[in-house]
Amino acid sequence: MGDIVNLRTIRKQRDRAEDARKADENRARFGRTKAEKQAQAKTAERAETQLDNHRREP
Repeated sequence: MGDIVNLRTIRKQRDRAEDARKADENRARFGRTKAEKQAQAKTAERAETQLDNHRREP
């Protein structure tokens, strides 16, 4: 016969794991410094400008 399992405990463990995963995702998305955000914005702006400069006029 199998072991007796408390379903409430299993559900809580699952919810905690889900919360931890969401926290990691949010840290990756929002956990950047101001300098990192500015550097990424500058890189994106530079790439957009370069793309616009290489466009052919219709």
